[in-house]
Amino acid sequence: MTSPLPSISGLADLAGRYDAVLSDVWGVVHNGVEAFPTAVEALAEFRKAGGKVVFITNAPRPSGPIVEMLDRLGVHREAYDAIVSSGDATRTMIAKYRGKPIHHVGPATDDDALYEGLGVRRAGADEAEVVVVTDLDTDDDTPEMYRDRARLWLSRKLPMICANPDRVVEHGDKIIYCGGALGDLYAAMGGMVLMAGKPYQPIYEEAFRLAEVAAGRPLDKSRVLAIGDSVRTDATGAAKFGVDLLFVTGSIHAAELDAFGKPDPQAIADLVAPSRAHMAGFLPRLSW
Repeated sequence: MTSPLPSISGLADLAGRYDAVLSDVWGVVHNGVEAFPTAVEALAEFRKAGGKVVFITNAPRPSGPIVEMLDRLGVHREAYDAIVSSGDATRTMIAKYRGKPIHHVGPATDDDALYEGLGVRRAGADEAEVVVVTDLDTDDDTPEMYRDRARLWLSRKLPMICANPDRVVEHGDKIIYCGGALGDLYAAMGGMVLMAGKPYQPIYEEAFRLAEVAAGRPLDKSRVLAIGDSVRTDATGAAKFGVDLLFVTGSIHAAELDAFGKPDPQAIADLVAPSRAHMAGFLPRLSW
């Protein structure tokens, strides 16, 4: 990316160039506490104009419970056609351990739906055959707090399935660590880490398939727009899949980019550049 792109005023500036949107959820459509009304409106308006919207999220749960969560947060169903989650893709990995013990890391009950019907048994790390990470145990945890536990996993040569590749996420007015940060720690220690969510291709292929189903016809990737707030997952995933990116600066990168003050377009371009994503534009919060 050799030159900065101008900020756009809203999705309406780009809508005519695209038939479908693959939109990140957490950080773009809501912050874990409440929906961003302008984002919900923007996606609903895009659909009214004939576009299709598929939510593509690294949430470590199947898409069914995510729909219920979006309802509670105020993300109405007129804003999207379908959802694909990292949890959906991860279940395929976990299914290979049917009948075997797995060691769960993350909130004790929040992610039960991830295992439903797969026939695996939760167990301690001393007898498990794989570690499955949905997130850190609490929002106040840091990855470094898990180093001693990770040494045990490593000593037993346990692979790690990371259901949420995100490193951090916006939660209300805080930034908290996610499962991907623990995956990074384990990989740095020499452990094997497997991920299926963004930026990896399986989740994008399924999102694109769902967009084509919603459209009722084949789609051209040149007319598909990814929307996201993370360079590591959204920008890199869009680049690898070959679709344009609308970058939302006012979430996890808000402070470093002065997203709501006087953002420097060159600084934004430089931040995104290592991903090799083609940016269609940027804005602090998604709006129409």
